[in-house]
Amino acid sequence: MKSTLIKIVVSLGFLALLHLPASAAETAAHSAKLPHEIRIGYQKYGTLFLLKLRGNLEKRLEPLGVSVKWSEFPFGPPMLEALNADKLDYASTGETPPVFAQAAKGSKLVYVGHEHPSPRSEAILVPENSAITSPGELKGKKVAFAKGSNAHFLLISALARAGLSFADIQPVSLPPADARAAFERGAVDAWAVWDFYRAAAEFQLHAKTLSDGQGLVENYEIYTSRRDFAEQYPELLKIVAEEADKEDAHIHDDPAAAADILSRQIGVAQEILLTSIKRRDYGASPVTPALLANQQKIADTLLSIGLIPQALRVEDAVLKH
Repeated sequence: MKSTLIKIVVSLGFLALLHLPASAAETAAHSAKLPHEIRIGYQKYGTLFLLKLRGNLEKRLEPLGVSVKWSEFPFGPPMLEALNADKLDYASTGETPPVFAQAAKGSKLVYVGHEHPSPRSEAILVPENSAITSPGELKGKKVAFAKGSNAHFLLISALARAGLSFADIQPVSLPPADARAAFERGAVDAWAVWDFYRAAAEFQLHAKTLSDGQGLVENYEIYTSRRDFAEQYPELLKIVAEEADKEDAHIHDDPAAAADILSRQIGVAQEILLTSIKRRDYGASPVTPALLANQQKIADTLLSIGLIPQALRVEDAVLKH
């Protein structure tokens, strides 16, 4: 008798699911396959930050029973350390941090997407009154940069083109806020950095550009995840990518509105942020051969100058379908 009752209850539950509206049935099906939370790393600028501010990802995921935990980082390398340590499920950084992260022992990083290349949105700067006019004149000079960042690779590339190496300069490894302070007080001769820090230095300190990334780097913004998470929840990562791409469309269509939102949150003038936004090329894409070729070039360069301990195959950090 008990067995018969159980069968009746199960059958009624199944019939109830069949008679749900299509959207509700889909939500129920998805929820069974998804985690209760996704942990996302971001920097206080750009696509994911605006996505966080607007709350559109939360709205998309709420019917699926998934919440979003956002974690802010000052730049890429510490974010990907957190990813490798199982403290994040998804991250957005420049193009160089994923190479260093893949080189770390026990790395779990996988590439899951990227933004369009934006070589104009980072640069090597010098103070307004500096006599330095080209990267080749940085020999013997103190140059600030964030170690492992996209600006680190820009500096490597610019020095190489000028026939110099890191041994020819006095490298000063500092996170962006500290580098800005050092640059402003004249403690360093040059600063390699990305927007919006670049635009702020140009507007507020009248910094001059020695070289931006054009012809030197692609400067991709890259989306990464952990292999275990990406393999288990590909549908969730697809949703995040779709919402990031929608946010990119908002930024592209109305950069002034995006700059206004960022200005109120960051406390930086709207004209500074609008300048930095206009130097970016927005649009979220899946992993492409062009991206992997670029990342392999970075990995090979970092190996050749002893910044990573062994050769990497970037393709090893891509999900196999």
